[in-house]
Amino acid sequence: MSGLNDFRGRWFVVKIGGELAQDRPRLAASVGAAVRAFLDAGIRVAVIHGGGPQATELQKKLGLQPRMVAGRRYTDEATLEVMKMSLAGQVSVDVASAFRLAGVPALCTTGMSAGLITAERRPPKVMSGAGPEPVDLGLVGDVVGVDVDALRRLSDAGFVPVLGSLAGDARGQPFNINADTVATRVAAKLGAAKLFLVSNVPGVLANKDDPSTRLPTLTPAQAREKIASGVIQGGMIPKVEESLEMLEEGIEAIHIVGISPAEALLHEAERPGSQGTAFLRG
Repeated sequence: MSGLNDFRGRWFVVKIGGELAQDRPRLAASVGAAVRAFLDAGIRVAVIHGGGPQATELQKKLGLQPRMVAGRRYTDEATLEVMKMSLAGQVSVDVASAFRLAGVPALCTTGMSAGLITAERRPPKVMSGAGPEPVDLGLVGDVVGVDVDALRRLSDAGFVPVLGSLAGDARGQPFNINADTVATRVAAKLGAAKLFLVSNVPGVLANKDDPSTRLPTLTPAQAREKIASGVIQGGMIPKVEESLEMLEEGIEAIHIVGISPAEALLHEAERPGSQGTAFLRG
């Protein structure tokens, strides 16, 4: 615990992929146990979750065909309805259940609630892996504001705010937002000491099919070279690009880490690069 005590009073932001919520006991034993340890060390914690697998499954049940562009989901009106049901419903309740099992006082909602996160519709933009033309992702938002005071008050009251990655504008229009994007923006606004992007992937892999090729640390220059050379590809590209942007905005370290073994997140927090990939300012 000694490594964690250095961060007493600071914020850790933890982003969990929706796929992790499908196994609540495992989520409780890994992320839940780590968050409990963070709280016991006097660290403030905010959690952001996605819901991609649940949304895809629900789309298919409803006869809708998911459309992905450079690792991101295109969101039309019908897809937005699916994201509401998945993020604010199924995944939110499953995460709350897992965290309760771990003894974590999670208050689960979305960025829409009380304007915790403010967003505006993302304009068409050129994206890595999608060719030279600007891409319109539909009803997808960019984070333009985070109510830091409200999150701090929730923490002061003893709660861990857990937000699904939906947010809206001043007119109440909701937008679907990539959960990594939400997590990086929230972490930057909170001045977080650490941001953890937790999924089934154990880190950035030199060979995506071989976990033993995990890269323990990356500087921004090294990460950009890995994207350019094709080592980092697909859905990992936006995750890494968001991480690099937020390093420039003040987050001290960003970690991509898996949940196997169960102690991976906790050990990565104590010893950066020991279980995942740590992005450090170069």
